Amino acid sequence: MNPQDDNQLNIELSEEIAEGIYSNLVMIAHSQSEFVLDFIRLMPNVPKAKVKSRIIITPEHAKRLVSALIENIQKYEESFGDIQHQQEQQGFRLPMTFGGTVGEA
Repeated sequence: MNPQDDNQLNIELSEEIAEGIYSNLVMIAHSQSEFVLDFIRLMPNVPKAKVKSRIIITPEHAKRLVSALIENIQKYEESFGDIQHQQEQQGFRLPMTFGGTVGEA
């Protein structure tokens, strides 16, 4: 038996979870012992949004998440170019129309 086999972790991913949940906003809160990430989906011209998923993690895991995101963003930008922040555009506020035209029925 290989000693590395003892440290192997098998992760299962169900079809439902593999589909994912789209989110375009995250609200973050914290206490001394945990970080709470509420993933929200904003829809154009809809003033109310629902939390689609809440993830609660320890401060240590929050810091690991930040490191992993930084590493992955760097790799992404090396492949696809810099990601532009909407806040860098003058007069930024949360988009209610997502910059597109307003449709009519």
